[in-house]
Amino acid sequence: MTEDPTRNAGPAPSQNAKPGSRRAPHDGSPIVYIVDDDTSLRESLEDLMNSVGLAVRGFGSVQEFLDGDTADGPACLVLDVRLPGQSGMDFLRRMEQARRRVPVVVITGHGDIPMSVAAMKSGAVDFLTKPFRDQDLLDAIHAAVEKDRAQLADMTRADDVLARWHTLTEGEQAVMERVVRGMLNKQIAAELDVSEITVKVRRGRVMRKMRVRTLADLVRVGGQIKGPPR
Repeated sequence: MTEDPTRNAGPAPSQNAKPGSRRAPHDGSPIVYIVDDDTSLRESLEDLMNSVGLAVRGFGSVQEFLDGDTADGPACLVLDVRLPGQSGMDFLRRMEQARRRVPVVVITGHGDIPMSVAAMKSGAVDFLTKPFRDQDLLDAIHAAVEKDRAQLADMTRADDVLARWHTLTEGEQAVMERVVRGMLNKQIAAELDVSEITVKVRRGRVMRKMRVRTLADLVRVGGQIKGPPR
């Protein structure tokens, strides 16, 4: 991206924001987080986001970003590789373990093929080498935001399934676990030391409480629960 010090698209909302104030807009609009220790470039990128109507927050280091609150809505993180303290690549690898993984667009002035491959393997949506075209960055951000929308929708569905799972009794959970594993009623009855009629009754309750109509649907929702039903 070519920097233009004379460009002024209005004050970027992140320039005076404290790290702890980082929150997604309440209307569910996407927000772009920029982590880059180059102040002039960061402000230029903030201006670019403002010019296309995107909410934006800027940070000079990974720690500043981590000190803020987790975004509530769809988001994208534009992350420089070389940063003071924890590097962008180290942070990207750490994010692989997080449940809420904000999609990342990596930017760097010192990129090479091995680094780009490593970034993509660590979950980056795109890898851009400075200087890059504004449109290339905006396209990458759009793809990242759409990915996050889908991710948030999946998390919401998974949370709903887990909530239903917790409405089951211990006996019903035991039956569901075994049904999801492909066991027959007779086998389940023998393993749990109950009658086959009891298994059928519990299985019916499981279907109602999990809000599914077919065995295939039950197996599908069971696969969304992290834990015993898998």
